Amino acid sequence: MFETVSAAWRIKELRRRILFTLAMFVVFRLGSHIPVPGLDPDRLAGFFEGDTLFGFINIIGGGALKNLTIFAMGIMPYINASIIMNLLTVVIPKLKEWQEEGPEGRKKIAQLIRYGTVVLALLQALGMSMTIFDEAILEHTIASYIVIVISLTAGTAFLMWLGEQITEYGIGNGISLLILAGIIAGFPMNIAIITEQVRIGEVGLPLVALIILILLALIVAIIALDQGQRRIPVQYAKRVVGRRMYGGQSTHIPMKVNQSGVIPVIFASAILMFPQTLMLFINHPIARSIAEKLSWGTLLNTILYLVLIILFAFFYTAIQFDPNQMAANIKKYGGFVPGLRPGRPTAEYFSRVTSRLTFVGAFSLAIIAALPIFLQEVTRVNMLFGGTGLIIIVGVVLETAKQIESHMLMRNYRGFMR
Repeated sequence: MFETVSAAWRIKELRRRILFTLAMFVVFRLGSHIPVPGLDPDRLAGFFEGDTLFGFINIIGGGALKNLTIFAMGIMPYINASIIMNLLTVVIPKLKEWQEEGPEGRKKIAQLIRYGTVVLALLQALGMSMTIFDEAILEHTIASYIVIVISLTAGTAFLMWLGEQITEYGIGNGISLLILAGIIAGFPMNIAIITEQVRIGEVGLPLVALIILILLALIVAIIALDQGQRRIPVQYAKRVVGRRMYGGQSTHIPMKVNQSGVIPVIFASAILMFPQTLMLFINHPIARSIAEKLSWGTLLNTILYLVLIILFAFFYTAIQFDPNQMAANIKKYGGFVPGLRPGRPTAEYFSRVTSRLTFVGAFSLAIIAALPIFLQEVTRVNMLFGGTGLIIIVGVVLETAKQIESHMLMRNYRGFMR
């Protein structure tokens, strides 16, 4: 591995991309310590002591929400805008047409996502400034609210731009890497909390060692889930075009067990935040009771979390993979699955295989996401990473490693993957 890292560092372009990415991480962490004007974080110190509905935003933002900095909202408005746009491409023909146009069409969709991010950020900033941030506002004037909303929105817009710069000039997906950096930033604090729990005798070393082993096992399971695939053989018949012969070779279609990636986990978290956010606007005992029952770690919240992950895994796979189109493309180029007739029988076979794979992937994803929650509730030990954080970390690391691998293979170097 050290030889591989050394070889990657010797490639000038790859070295430049890695250094640029690291420099953007520094900018991200510096911005996570710039406070929003007009807010006093000490007034909300007790609000973030437990697991609240905004815990996920705080985790992926590296604690920026708890410290009330300009990056307090993180990149969540961009993620929500991207998810909404993916859903709209299914129901709006024009957006689907743009998506199939290639680079030019995707540029138009990306521009709409940027506009949507700003709109969602404005709404979220306004809602947060009038609810959870209200106690921390030093002066309750219209000018103060305007400054706070603009500062929070500008912070999210800057993060969106920063992620796009990393994607273009750095290595890996910029937005994913910023989320990864935010999660990793909270690692030292979690280590300090566990160390203090061990020091005062609240937690025993054997229990901590067991939890670390479980987390390592979860990492292995996430890697297996991410890399797992079923290869469907496809045979192409020989055909003569002019004086040349084409086809006649055998290949396969790799169908991943978890085609939706981490999207169902993020989307389920966002959906569960919505009713609790509404409860913040209603100052009533019933509303507070509902918010408490839906709070992070409760039985109802965990059950809903599992159900939503499974539902969104099936839904997102359905909009990403079209068995009829896949079967039509294979038939168009003279291919067939051995033992199946081209056309409808092949499409039905793809549909059955996709359903079974998604069933396994969705339930595995739900278990991995929920197991750390269960362990923390049972052991009362602060987990280093939640299930969502682990899935994001492993997925982003694997994706980035593949990009480095492709850069190195183009120059005949041996990469990370063996």
